Amino acid sequence: MALPPPTTRVVGFADLDALTAYAMWQLRQDVFVVEQACAYADLDGRDLEPGTRHVLLLGALEADAPHRLLGCARVLTEADGTRRIGRVVLSPDARGRGLADELMHAALEECGDAEVVLGGQAPLAGWYTSLGFVRDGEDYVEDGIPHVPMRRVGTGDRPSGG
Repeated sequence: MALPPPTTRVVGFADLDALTAYAMWQLRQDVFVVEQACAYADLDGRDLEPGTRHVLLLGALEADAPHRLLGCARVLTEADGTRRIGRVVLSPDARGRGLADELMHAALEECGDAEVVLGGQAPLAGWYTSLGFVRDGEDYVEDGIPHVPMRRVGTGDRPSGG
């Protein structure tokens, strides 16, 4: 019997149940703080902002495995209306299956026609380019990891074809 494909849910903070919120923060901590050895303040207050949306990738990777959080991303609304995608993360056992594409497509759909920015880890710049982002400044180092500022022009700002 084939596994059902993972699903995405997009919710505000108030719509996160306690177990899902815990799983999201634990995944971000396990990957960013422990695996990538970055001691940083993940709980920065932005998860709570009214315009913030949490993109959740939920599913099972094996027939007998429990349905769980496989990945997540955070979509913020900046003061100028630009959307910012960050905290993009997949569980280590979910990597290499194309699920990051699904997660980012859901995040981009949540952004609608708005301009979108992100700070991508440098090794992933090519992947972000495949999603319509372009380099938008000089590389920088954040928490000891090289990053690239990237921007995706909003569809309302794109020139029409003629």
